[in-house]
Amino acid sequence: MRTAPNLELEVLEPPGCHSPLPREAPDHQPPSSDPSYLRVALVGAPNVGKSALFNRLTGRYVTVSNYPGTSVEVARGVARFDGHSAEVLDTPGMYSLQPCTEEERVALKVVQESECDVLVHVVDVKSLPRMLPLTLQLAETGRRLVVALNMMDEAEQLGIEVDAPALARRLGLEVVPIVAVTGRGFDLLRDAIIRAARQPPRRPALPVLGTDTTPDGHGANESYRAAVERQRAAEELLKGVWRPDGGAFAWRERVGRLLASPLTGVPVLLLVLYVGLYQFVGLLGAGTAVDWIEGAVFERTINPLVERVFEGVPWPWMRSLYAGEYGLITLGLRYAIAIILPIVGAFFLFFSLLEDSGYLPRLALLVDRTFKRLGMSGRAVIPMVLGFACDTMATMVTRTLETRRERLLSTLLLALAIPCSAQLGVILALLAGQPLAFTVWAAAVAMTFVVVGVLGARLVPGARPVFYMDIPPLRLPRPGNVLTKTWTRMHWYFREVLPLFLLASVLLWAGELTGMLARAVAALRPVVALLGLPDETATVFLFGFFRRDYGAAGLYDLNAAGALSATQLAVSAVTLTLFVPCVAQFLMMMKERGLRTAIGIFALITPIAFGAGWLVGQIMEWLQ
Repeated sequence: MRTAPNLELEVLEPPGCHSPLPREAPDHQPPSSDPSYLRVALVGAPNVGKSALFNRLTGRYVTVSNYPGTSVEVARGVARFDGHSAEVLDTPGMYSLQPCTEEERVALKVVQESECDVLVHVVDVKSLPRMLPLTLQLAETGRRLVVALNMMDEAEQLGIEVDAPALARRLGLEVVPIVAVTGRGFDLLRDAIIRAARQPPRRPALPVLGTDTTPDGHGANESYRAAVERQRAAEELLKGVWRPDGGAFAWRERVGRLLASPLTGVPVLLLVLYVGLYQFVGLLGAGTAVDWIEGAVFERTINPLVERVFEGVPWPWMRSLYAGEYGLITLGLRYAIAIILPIVGAFFLFFSLLEDSGYLPRLALLVDRTFKRLGMSGRAVIPMVLGFACDTMATMVTRTLETRRERLLSTLLLALAIPCSAQLGVILALLAGQPLAFTVWAAAVAMTFVVVGVLGARLVPGARPVFYMDIPPLRLPRPGNVLTKTWTRMHWYFREVLPLFLLASVLLWAGELTGMLARAVAALRPVVALLGLPDETATVFLFGFFRRDYGAAGLYDLNAAGALSATQLAVSAVTLTLFVPCVAQFLMMMKERGLRTAIGIFALITPIAFGAGWLVGQIMEWLQ
């Protein structure tokens, strides 16, 4: 089994200065005249702490860009060792040197083709038997290699004993125990990297990995047989070196199996959704927090102040730009900070808790059979859950899925039926006092997700997905990790969202001045009339074109004015949830799937959204 995609990004303070990096006879000309310049690549499976180690080494001196010829983002940073520089590359997660996803192919290119002086294989020491086969593969490449045994603190808490010097002798490699989140063992790791860099590339003396290609009972191909032999070699290498405490693992394994079993896992999932999404994100984030910030901070303080400041401005167009109905401050900034920010923050905190606990891979196992009927494997649950935070980010994460068919279907469903946290939070707050409307909305969105997924699985050509995951141990979430991940994601999201909100305000303001907004709203009015909605909702759907959460915020204002009945609220909520993706998500769809596919998804979603809204209206009328 294999692990879920690594969704963490931890920004920690840089370590202190260290000694210079001498090198002897480098194979490649370094990209600097400094003879002590060193290039290091961190490699390994997802969820082993590569990002924590990378950020601990490089601090804030980081650049993120696409790997040449791909859409996979990689991070590069500079580590300072006693005044000398070392370039550090954080590679995407990989499980073996037989890649399945684009991220694994990029990691393989770094291993095979880059001019890195040293590879550091970061492993989760708690899962060392499953990690070591990749170490053997990396060693076979002949590259200079250091093994970093990460998460030693957690291993010690579980009673796992590791004889690192003995393992180093057996592998013929540098092996260093570390704790990436605290910096423990970093001096030893630095020294090991320096020693490895001094050595010429060589093939370490390793146990026989197995070259017997006689057909076995499984009828496996050569790569499968080689993988089996590596696993056997890894187990042999670890005899007497890696000693787990079976009792310490037992309760976690039992709980993990319960979470992945339908009989017990489904009730737990429903409880997690109720507490996490409905109570925490919906009621606390979108209800209490939004009401206070929007009411006390903006409505009673900031907006009146802005209106007083600009009332003396002699140019009406400038007054309306900042303080009008579509003003940068009174609308754009208010939506982004008062309505969106508290909801996004609540969801990211909730998601970080789930991620740090190890629950998400078990959720993937739980839903795998259902997702197979939708043309996706259980691994697709990761971008789907992340989509409840930000569909743009989730669309980018779909690149970790194995087949083009699975990536296409997941992108379609994210654009159609997965509301982002801001939109979801507002809608949950709107429907909290309307149990019938809430039930119909939830059923309509879920049914649309399932029906479109099943039809897509039947109609979209391509290979069926195969599911394999390495399940990390359950752990109590670390408060520091959770807060760091939450802050980093909020910073990323808000940095992306705020400019779009302000841009949307400017476009709406310009549209109002030129009359284009009135014409666009007039064109939408016949459509919303068919849904039984008031004319004002045409403006809400137009808002939704700029951003889904922008439209949800407009619906929030409309409902606060008492303009919607229970039926109209359910219809507008369903239609807006299923409506076209926001501009940022559409651009990400273009980047990941191509312009033609993005336009096709856009064209497909629009009639589905309005058709589902009309059907919900008929059902609500019948139920009442």
